[in-house]
Amino acid sequence: MKLRIGTRPSALATAQTGAVADRLRAAGHDVELVEVRTPGDRSLAPVVELGVGVFVSALRDALAAGEVDVAVHSYKDLPTAPDPRLVLAAVPTREDPRDALVARDGKVLGELPVGARVGTGSPRRIAQLEALGLGWVMVPIRGNVDTRIGKVASGELDAVVVAAAGLRRLGRIDEATELLDPLQMLPAPAQGALAIECRAGDGDLAVELATVLDDGQTRAAVSAERAVLAALEAGCSAPVGALADVVSDLDDDGRVVDRISLRAVVGTLDGALLRASTTGDLDVAEKLGTALAVELLDMGGTALPPDNRWIGSSHR
Repeated sequence: MKLRIGTRPSALATAQTGAVADRLRAAGHDVELVEVRTPGDRSLAPVVELGVGVFVSALRDALAAGEVDVAVHSYKDLPTAPDPRLVLAAVPTREDPRDALVARDGKVLGELPVGARVGTGSPRRIAQLEALGLGWVMVPIRGNVDTRIGKVASGELDAVVVAAAGLRRLGRIDEATELLDPLQMLPAPAQGALAIECRAGDGDLAVELATVLDDGQTRAAVSAERAVLAALEAGCSAPVGALADVVSDLDDDGRVVDRISLRAVVGTLDGALLRASTTGDLDVAEKLGTALAVELLDMGGTALPPDNRWIGSSHR
């Protein structure tokens, strides 16, 4: 049977779907890519105005309708609420989760002058950059990697911030002038990870996809990160950053075990940033993320509406 894999038509989506297809072909599957255009691909409006799931809804509908057999998503684009029609069959090994700066004249973040125009469409990035208090002007932008980097090359912007994973998958990581340390800029939950979905009734296919593609450590890490997002009732473009690392630790008997180290940040209505961190076992990843979100709420955070209407006009 030929597996039809649904993908958005962008260069980045096609590249990451193509990598998944190559692994399935190597495992003996006959595969074809099917392009599915989403509302997010057809609109130039800011993501925060388009709403949660704008890049995945059409792909999911095509999958549920039997037009494709498998869908490949950037995991950070998925709503936190599950779709009962579908199952998350696999989470492949994660690419670099960090954000990347692409700046004029090879500058790093600390070299940008007061008044520098920095382009990003992400409220999460805006909140963390503005918290540094260095007087940069945030410019909302949308578009593919070429469009965003082109605004720097043309002089329209002094810098843009994009996902390092996207640059790596497109073979363009050398264009980054700095990879931002998560201590300075926490990425979006599940940034750099892919989500592979199939229909809930396709049990055999789900097992095969998991066997070929799934990475347990990546799945646990991003589950913890997305649990933070879900517990804060926030959408995929909300000002929430989270990163879970799988680290080696010693248990009470002196044996080496893998554990999750989770950090999170959330922007508040008054422009402050709240940060928290925790560690725990891999098999309680979601509970770990939920507990960390509760801690952030206890620190004075508020549950954020998923449509991001809280964002001030200066960020639109």
